[in-house]
Amino acid sequence: MTADETNDSPAAPPESGDTDHPHRRIRSFVRRAGRTTDAQARAYADFGPQFLIAYRPAPLDFAEAFGRAAPTVLEIGFGMGEATAHIARVRPGDNFLCCEVHEPGVGALLKRAGEQGLANIRIVAHDAVEVLQHMIPPGSLAGVHVFFPDPWHKKRHHKRRLIQPAFVRQLAEHIAPGGYLHCATDWQPYAEQMGEVLSGEPLLANTAAPDAGGFAPKPDYRPLTKFENRGIKLGHGVWDVVFKRI
Repeated sequence: MTADETNDSPAAPPESGDTDHPHRRIRSFVRRAGRTTDAQARAYADFGPQFLIAYRPAPLDFAEAFGRAAPTVLEIGFGMGEATAHIARVRPGDNFLCCEVHEPGVGALLKRAGEQGLANIRIVAHDAVEVLQHMIPPGSLAGVHVFFPDPWHKKRHHKRRLIQPAFVRQLAEHIAPGGYLHCATDWQPYAEQMGEVLSGEPLLANTAAPDAGGFAPKPDYRPLTKFENRGIKLGHGVWDVVFKRI
């Protein structure tokens, strides 16, 4: 999610102390300060046992984790969980495995999931890159959502963006044929880079119409967040990039 909605935007920041190290490990978040409210803390205690899955470097059995066999979608960086809860509610037949390291955001989604009875949500409060590499079997995902990752506006910081060829290849390898990768951003230069990177991945094909400039219409399941609505009123755009695994 955008910085307006979370303090841990999905991103690929440098290792501390060496901003240009060629072997910098990609991460899916930016660590920033944030305060967990009393309600969010209570949600950890009340709903954590039902919805939280501990990170472990071993393949996750989706059917066991969710208590059912169903298509599973990975969400990377859900911010405060507003859109995640909406999507899980309107798509009850799908499972949503959600990764976020921002404690207030995790608490907020736990509260939403518990109060709304969203049994198709599970949360791993850990770096999504490591979750993908160690917990998710290849070819097992029905889809991946990456909504509003940190755009790293300055050109010299573009290498820190999450959507890079190597990471997209990892994502594609973990999506089942016929599944999808859905990215969204409110920063047009990043949207264009997303399109270029995804187009360069031979395991993926763009779902956008030939005359749509590479961008897809907003899928019905993705809601307009408060941040988006504010941006739209100010004339800002939002771009959805949706590719299918072939």
